[in-house]
Amino acid sequence: MFDVIDEKKKMLEENRPLPQHTLKSLQETILVEWIYNSNAIEGNTLTISETKVVLEGITIGGKSMREHLEVINHRDANIYLEELVKNKEHISEWLIKNLHRLILKTIDDENAGVYRGENVLISGAKHRPPEHFLVKEKMEQLIENYKSQLQSLHPIHRAALLHGEFVKIHPFVDGNGRTARLIMNFELMKNGYPPAIIKAEIRSNYYDALDLAHTTGDYSTFIKLVSDCVETSLDLWLSVLG
Repeated sequence: MFDVIDEKKKMLEENRPLPQHTLKSLQETILVEWIYNSNAIEGNTLTISETKVVLEGITIGGKSMREHLEVINHRDANIYLEELVKNKEHISEWLIKNLHRLILKTIDDENAGVYRGENVLISGAKHRPPEHFLVKEKMEQLIENYKSQLQSLHPIHRAALLHGEFVKIHPFVDGNGRTARLIMNFELMKNGYPPAIIKAEIRSNYYDALDLAHTTGDYSTFIKLVSDCVETSLDLWLSVLG
């Protein structure tokens, strides 16, 4: 599954460094796409062009303050993520809580970066997250598993499992999906891959693949979905090489 993607990644690496203006336009395009789609999956009604305008500092009439904050907060989380990648940081509970804190900043400061203290259900899913008093233990297990067993896997496989197992725990009362996609892309970017942008229009397939993985342990559909998104991102980068 990963051979074609790795060949495309190699082609991209052979053409680095990209011209300055090309790189800047690519990064801006990916940032807007990432923020728009990640927020839209969670119900934010801002369009992609409105998202771009909000990132430029302009307020959209008729849209809620929360929707504006979700865009600004996601941008700040992305900036922080890029710093983490540049500094070669490793996944940890501290890192995950910091990303989540940025996602919920001003929206819900009481719960930002704090594991949930209550039980939750995931709307439309058969899987039920663990009881709240197990969250800390489950997150510690996830990090330990990442450091040991997951290291033998291909980076895309590892990133997909990291996302999936995080959402399975559902450690926060809100913002789990956005945080999961951030840590998945942190793992991808750290290993030289572009971020996987899961488009809002495949939200149903995305949720179904996650629920299948959580209820049966079969991650193959979800790994394929993430792989396809990585390949789409690589194709975008390669398209500007001429």
